[in-house]
Amino acid sequence: MSAYERYAPFIQDFIYRSGWEDLRGIQTAAADAIFHTEENVLLSASTASGKTEAAFFPILTLFSEDPPSSVGAIYIGPLKALINDQFERLNALCEEEGIPVWHWHGDAPRSHKEKMMKNPSGILQITPESLEAMLLHRHSAISRLFGDLRFIVIDEIHSLLRSDRGAQTLCLIERLSRMAGVNPRRIGLSATIGDPEEAGRVLAHGTGRDTLIPRFEAPAQSWRLGVEHFYKAASEENGENGEKLNVDPGLGYIYRNTRGRKCLIFCNSREESEAVTSTLRHYCEEAGEPDRFLIHHGNLSAAYRLTAEDAMKDDDVLMSTVTTATLELGIDIGRLELAFQLDAPFTVSSFLQRMGRTGRRGQPQEMHFVVREDPPMERAMLPESLPWTLIQAISLIQLYVEEKWVEPPRPPKYPYSLLYHQTMSILASGGELTGAALAGRVLTLTPFRQISQEDYRVLLLHLIESDQIQRTERDGLIVGLAGERIINNYKFYAVFQENEEYTVRSDSQEIGTIVKPPPPGEKIAIAGLVWTVDEVDHKRHTVYCQPVKGTVPAYFGDCPGDIHTRILERMKQVLKEDKGYPYLSGNAKARLQQARDAARQARLLEEPLISLGGSLWALFPWLGSYAFLALERFIKLKCANRLGIKGLCPSRPYFMQFTMRSGREEFYRVLREEAEKQLDPMELVYENEVPIFDKYDEMLPKELIRKGFAFGVLDVEGMRQRVFGWGGGEG
Repeated sequence: MSAYERYAPFIQDFIYRSGWEDLRGIQTAAADAIFHTEENVLLSASTASGKTEAAFFPILTLFSEDPPSSVGAIYIGPLKALINDQFERLNALCEEEGIPVWHWHGDAPRSHKEKMMKNPSGILQITPESLEAMLLHRHSAISRLFGDLRFIVIDEIHSLLRSDRGAQTLCLIERLSRMAGVNPRRIGLSATIGDPEEAGRVLAHGTGRDTLIPRFEAPAQSWRLGVEHFYKAASEENGENGEKLNVDPGLGYIYRNTRGRKCLIFCNSREESEAVTSTLRHYCEEAGEPDRFLIHHGNLSAAYRLTAEDAMKDDDVLMSTVTTATLELGIDIGRLELAFQLDAPFTVSSFLQRMGRTGRRGQPQEMHFVVREDPPMERAMLPESLPWTLIQAISLIQLYVEEKWVEPPRPPKYPYSLLYHQTMSILASGGELTGAALAGRVLTLTPFRQISQEDYRVLLLHLIESDQIQRTERDGLIVGLAGERIINNYKFYAVFQENEEYTVRSDSQEIGTIVKPPPPGEKIAIAGLVWTVDEVDHKRHTVYCQPVKGTVPAYFGDCPGDIHTRILERMKQVLKEDKGYPYLSGNAKARLQQARDAARQARLLEEPLISLGGSLWALFPWLGSYAFLALERFIKLKCANRLGIKGLCPSRPYFMQFTMRSGREEFYRVLREEAEKQLDPMELVYENEVPIFDKYDEMLPKELIRKGFAFGVLDVEGMRQRVFGWGGGEG
């Protein structure tokens, strides 16, 4: 029996009405895995390949044959926009068969949620945060709501495999399954899985099942890629139609090429998206044309986000949306002609997801990188004069074109912030528990399998001392007054860190604000000056600093996300090879050739350590974010005194500059000698430093914050391997 013949009649009718001539390969393969086995399933295929239908056609068929007595399937989506989009698609399919589809997140109507509570059935679509809230506040109803739960579908699973949010999702699935007494099959969906086998293992944790990864022949993809390079101009001049576009010619290019089209413009931060939208709207005003730019990011109200989503889905509305990663995933936004990427994203996965927003309805996928750079300064030194963003964009593209490489899963090693969060959530939902019972519920969750009983005891004692948790007269544990204030805030449900601004002050003067301040002793750049941080007050969100002379470094936390070492290595190869890339514009080709010439002249491709004249040096380690951070600290704390290194100034993760009284060979020798010694990662945490890295770190005892940073963030092994390869002319 073919997959089509096995489908329920109402699904066959849907396929016929939709005008499908045949099922896609992924749909046939998924049907075989879901119908004929009891295993978990990981479906990995390109964007718009029909993954959602591949998963739900068999699930709905099984439900029509044997209706579940509760909610039968949970669909976990990372974004509200994605859930809203999938709700419309699934509801249209399920309505005539009488299978309810419920959506549950912060913007969903209360009446809709209460209706599901009274009649738990069908499919529930929910975000991880809303599932957390449900387990916390509707604890006693979980068994009734999910007693016959058979499937959990996790969409865009790649976005959950490298973060605390993904570990939280696994915790929630395991907690719900225990509370409801069920063991549902898990089905993961993604267009960009770097290591399918490892992702399959993560997906299967705690189920007692294996994960099947169906193989099938995927249709060939057609791409149109462009990489443009622009220098930012120093003054405004009128453009060809009177527009003032030359302050930022890159944005002028986007402005002109979005006219009369429907496009997405991706930025790497919320702040950048706001600034870009404001500039593009200013260009419209200068040109006397109506505003044709929308904005979409996670800090906007639901009304603003929905306005942008509805406009993008309407084929007759030719507007473009400036967005962050919030429109990177799954949502079908119709006849999208083109995507722009300002500068370069940080991962191959993001590049593929963002380009995958285009190319629907038979059109090729099309994306243009718009790389902008300040004009070259006279006598600019090598590190700053290289176009790092341009090289990074080329590296991301080539890694996928040549190797189909995508970042592998990177589950958090010591997620102490999440450990606090889940401890408080479980205690608040379950009521009074003994310490042993609480440990039994928390430490048996898969993401905490590396956490020791001793570390957990340290955490609980600290939470009792800080009134996050209280002891009862019966020697049980309940949530304390301080803990209740945290839990009762709606922001508690999320484990990802919102962008919280810190006020920067020098004496009595307010300088401005930054996000993610560095630890004391590091430098920051703000208001056109460089400052040394004296103190960080996390409770008052204030940074106290003093002005110093020097160049502008990247500050701690300036590099969003984890840029993988493989990307930096490919960046080095971009500089080293002579090949051209067909997607580069004329300006980008010329700028790349300048960079290659400069790198060769400086012998940058032969040696990682380059003399900049006198006692000034630059180190190019070609390491990813966390290995780079480990190397930076290793040099400062273990090698600086021996080598006479001072003023180490990092531009993460590309290079670091410093003065040194020693020579190149001694530098390599000392680093290798120190790396060969027994190295405890805790030795790379500064004295008295408490590196607040994750959302709930400040709720933890200092020793766990330091340990989580040392063992969970710093890539000491990656750093050591690179150090061992240096010397003797090796790059």
